[in-house]
Amino acid sequence: MLKQRMITAAWLAPVTLIGLFGLQGGAFALFTALIVLLGTWEWTNLAGVIAARTRLALVAGMAVLMALLWLSGAAFAVWPLWLAAAGWLLNLYWVTHYPDSSQQWQATSRRLLMGVWVLLPCWVGFNVLRESGAVWLLFVLLLVWTADIGAYFAGRRWGKRKLAPRVSPGKSWEGVYGGLAATTLLALLFAIWQPLGAMGGVALVVITAVVTLISVLGDLLESMLKRHRNIKDSSQLLPGHGGVLDRIDSLTAAIPIFALFYLQVLPLQVGAL
Repeated sequence: MLKQRMITAAWLAPVTLIGLFGLQGGAFALFTALIVLLGTWEWTNLAGVIAARTRLALVAGMAVLMALLWLSGAAFAVWPLWLAAAGWLLNLYWVTHYPDSSQQWQATSRRLLMGVWVLLPCWVGFNVLRESGAVWLLFVLLLVWTADIGAYFAGRRWGKRKLAPRVSPGKSWEGVYGGLAATTLLALLFAIWQPLGAMGGVALVVITAVVTLISVLGDLLESMLKRHRNIKDSSQLLPGHGGVLDRIDSLTAAIPIFALFYLQVLPLQVGAL
């Protein structure tokens, strides 16, 4: 298994980095659309759709939605990001009230609808942040990775209080605090590097804390759906690593919410300097 993980990582890492930071415009949108469509294929399984033809038809439907957003210019609009914000508030309620809440979302049609507000705004967020010159796309990627690393080491060293034992027994509140501490340091370093100044720096630290917590929610949401379906991984598309959603679950929440803050809050704070 370790050998297979290393082989997959050896080609996956460079392809991902080239795609995210070497491509622009339509090529970048197409690359990230492919990632999201692979995630859509896996989401149909999480939703309980078994027939391959039906799953392919649903993936095709998502592709049509993406094409319509691109042709209309909405692939860079703010309203899909507001849709994500509303959707993740609902997701938060469902995760924190699991398993009682499962009666509200267990229908296949509702889980498919959930996938629309999780995956489609994520693609829009990717496009918005890449248009920033990739600096803020880099930041949110580092934010998620830093949060994971901080949570892992803090949880392993001090973890006692379970965060969501019915959803993901391995996560602890101490891990969350460790992730927050690590991403706060990252935000301070970025605020100095840009530079954003005092008001912009404070805004970035606050935004980073919120997005860090939302990234944890993204992980928990997928864990909840996998637990409901009684599966370990979203798929085996990435040998040794599980599925695409297993790699981007935190990003599906962090990317659109950070992009929303980027459009609605950061320009105001930086402009006020």
